[in-house]
Amino acid sequence: MVSQKHFQAQYQKFSFLLLFSVFSPLIISGIINIVIDPYGVFAFPEIKKINNIKPEKENLGRLYKAFDIRRHKPQVILLGSSRVETALEPEHPGFDKSLSVYNSAFQAGNTYEIMRYLEYAINQQPELKQVIIGLDFFMFNQYLVNRDTFSELRLQEQYPLQDILNSSLSIDALNSSKKTFIASVTNQKRKRMSETMTRFKFWLKGFLGNEELYQKYSLSSERMENFQRIIDICRENNIDIKIFISPTHATQYEAIEVAGLWSTFEQWKREIVKITPVWDFATYNSITTESISDNMVNYIDNSHYSQYTGNLILNKILSYQSETVPSDFGVFVTSDNIESHLIKIRDERQQWQKDHPEEVKLVHQLKAELNSK
Repeated sequence: MVSQKHFQAQYQKFSFLLLFSVFSPLIISGIINIVIDPYGVFAFPEIKKINNIKPEKENLGRLYKAFDIRRHKPQVILLGSSRVETALEPEHPGFDKSLSVYNSAFQAGNTYEIMRYLEYAINQQPELKQVIIGLDFFMFNQYLVNRDTFSELRLQEQYPLQDILNSSLSIDALNSSKKTFIASVTNQKRKRMSETMTRFKFWLKGFLGNEELYQKYSLSSERMENFQRIIDICRENNIDIKIFISPTHATQYEAIEVAGLWSTFEQWKREIVKITPVWDFATYNSITTESISDNMVNYIDNSHYSQYTGNLILNKILSYQSETVPSDFGVFVTSDNIESHLIKIRDERQQWQKDHPEEVKLVHQLKAELNSK
């Protein structure tokens, strides 16, 4: 007859084995995900051919940048859309070398998301000294909603448990770790479309055909209030803030025109300068009118400018080697000169249209293709 003591021992052994069989895969997966760190959440050291190429990280700026801000507590922060994310370098020599600088811009950010990340940065670093924000017309569209990857809890909790669990124990994270490992082993970096014209067409059609961008646009008073709050926050905390309007390629302005939004575009600039003066690089100048070719210096595509152009912007607004910046690139606009500024841009647009008929034709053809669908 089996004794009760023996039975209890067997039961405990069985329970241990059962728990081990259930939780060991989870623990192993968690270790793998933390080491591979596909989203850059855990700041695990990058190891060549193991986790140094993270293809799944690109679209998750709102996630990993919140963790970076918590870790690094930067004293200077760059905010904006993917245009700022791509082109503005924290290592620019115009920044005060004694201050840590972090680029916290992310894809398709609206003004509410940017405002919340500013508040979060101040919460993590009360000694925040400087904020640089690149503005875009689409940010103020009431139809541009917060991205799925945005999380209020992430910006409120001391340790966002949901993000930590999703990044370490989820099946999605494990699949992302697999992709990260394969990309690192094969040195397979994400490739962008090779031909410049192909990239221009892709982004122009994207803006013209997307309801959150130009297809359906309403200048939002709420988004403008978010922007006002951003300025107020910086003033209340004695933070030096520099605002600029990003310089898209001239074909992007033509897209705004054919979308029937030019007057709204002008009104947007008027509303901006009612709140604060701004550096406006979104004009027709020697940088934005660069001819489309596979050897472009100023642009990656019609929406995203290069780091070369980003350096010119920082040179201008930081008063660093200003002589290197073309004289027609960047105008400091206030409520006093906004109307003359807009008139000048209209004149420049007409001249650009005369000088670049093929690029004008390209934008109109893309719009016609979208309308025919």
